[in-house]
Amino acid sequence: MTLTKRALIIGGSGAIGKALVREFSSDYEVIFTYLNNEACASALEAQSRTAGIKCDITDREAVFKFINEYPHFDLLVNNAGISDIKLFTDITVHEWNRMLAVNLTGAFNVTQAVLPTMIRRKSGVIINVSSIWGEVGASCEVHYSAAKAGLIGFSKALAKEVEPSGIRVHYIAPGAVESPMNSGFAEEELLGACIFNEGGKVLKPEDVAKEIRLIIDS
Repeated sequence: MTLTKRALIIGGSGAIGKALVREFSSDYEVIFTYLNNEACASALEAQSRTAGIKCDITDREAVFKFINEYPHFDLLVNNAGISDIKLFTDITVHEWNRMLAVNLTGAFNVTQAVLPTMIRRKSGVIINVSSIWGEVGASCEVHYSAAKAGLIGFSKALAKEVEPSGIRVHYIAPGAVESPMNSGFAEEELLGACIFNEGGKVLKPEDVAKEIRLIIDS
């Protein structure tokens, strides 16, 4: 009996998340998480082979509870993220901790919950959505850049650890992406992040989803 291919998209109600759900629902049963966007989640669930789970990924107990309801996941995309623009000297301890909790610790929680069944089955792909600012840093986004840099290190180290078990771990670090998260940036600020994208343009969420598809299929 062939098992159903199942994908878990974390942060499925954001711009990139929605594109990921649509990209993979054609050949996976897609489970996606969301936190606040009920309307978007309902719209995505109307598509075939998708189901939304409301979950705060910083709540480790809640993460393990829902993931343990599924027998396996073939694909995990850690895509949840928040951003903030603020002078370093104005960042509060709460803001720092929240940034790392969502953008880095959340991926830790979810990956630890999903990985054991991948190891037992000796197959699986994990993709972590970082940012170019995790590689080069961004002024007035020290906490965001630090969290995304941590996600890159997390990806590189875990890839080496689980490769003998037949599991692949990758990350992507796009520049500017067309999304509500970036709507507060001035045009010149977005253009500055575009130089890291192919063609020097703002990426569409679908571009990111297709890049992840290429990584998985490679």
